[in-house]
Amino acid sequence: MKHFLFAAAAAVLATGANAQSWDMPTPYGDSTFHTQNIAQFADDLRDATDGALDITLHSAGSLFPHAEIKGAVRNRQVPIGEFFLSRLSNEDLAYGIDSQPFVATSYDDAKRLWDAQKPVITELLAEQGLIPLFSVPWPAQGLYTNGEIATVDDLNGLRFRAYNAALEEFATLAGASPVQIEASDIPQAFTTGQVEAMITSPSTGVNSTAWDFVTHYTPINAWVPKNIVVVNQRVFDRLDADTQTAIMEAAATAETRGWEMSAAEAESMTAALAENGITVYEPSAELLEGLQGLGATMLENWNANASDSAKAVLSAYNN
Repeated sequence: MKHFLFAAAAAVLATGANAQSWDMPTPYGDSTFHTQNIAQFADDLRDATDGALDITLHSAGSLFPHAEIKGAVRNRQVPIGEFFLSRLSNEDLAYGIDSQPFVATSYDDAKRLWDAQKPVITELLAEQGLIPLFSVPWPAQGLYTNGEIATVDDLNGLRFRAYNAALEEFATLAGASPVQIEASDIPQAFTTGQVEAMITSPSTGVNSTAWDFVTHYTPINAWVPKNIVVVNQRVFDRLDADTQTAIMEAAATAETRGWEMSAAEAESMTAALAENGITVYEPSAELLEGLQGLGATMLENWNANASDSAKAVLSAYNN
């Protein structure tokens, strides 16, 4: 690992030379559409720069654990990386508004929310020497359980997988016990009894072969969270103007493509869950009402603790 980090640092320090070799950590596996989109982004950049900028992907947390990727880019251990945006909610709640239940539940709403969120996120990341390149949503989040869930009360007492602070709060309000589990560890967590239920996208459900450990899925469309790709500002600034332009153009293309991939995934992956034996059912009115009630409580708590920047995002979105 030390040898690798030395090589990575040397590659970063070599910025300004004719050829660049960048290592890029991502938290999700090669079969995940986010990773596939980033692989295409790397190919696009390689083509646009005639090989002068070559990005090597290190997927599934193989180079840095998910929680360390942002810091690794900030500290220039690597020039570029991807992470789940709302993981940064403990820094500022502006990062996590897309993971607040029932604030934005469709792609159209999620796009409007990102339009409101992006200027604030850009400013916050700039304070840490980071530039956001592009952000891509997951399909809307659904509920995975063993057996049908008719009301919120049915979640009481279950060990519930959480991947950020908002989902921890959500599970607690529902009477469940939140357990932090990364996507790559989902199958083992269910198999060993660490968790018994989860809210996640149909994409993650398929990638983790959820039919091996749960029986039911309902598309509650609770929220549409996003991943984000960032680059280190100092590394970027040392690049020549043509390479900078190529990066930003490839990033814009990747964002458009990623949103389209996500929408296609929502339909195809939900169908794949059913094809593999999971019972896919529409949530009852009582369940949705109960879940939306939890969301309203969470939004009240969010507003009580949000920074002015975070509140500005919500205001812009609502107006």
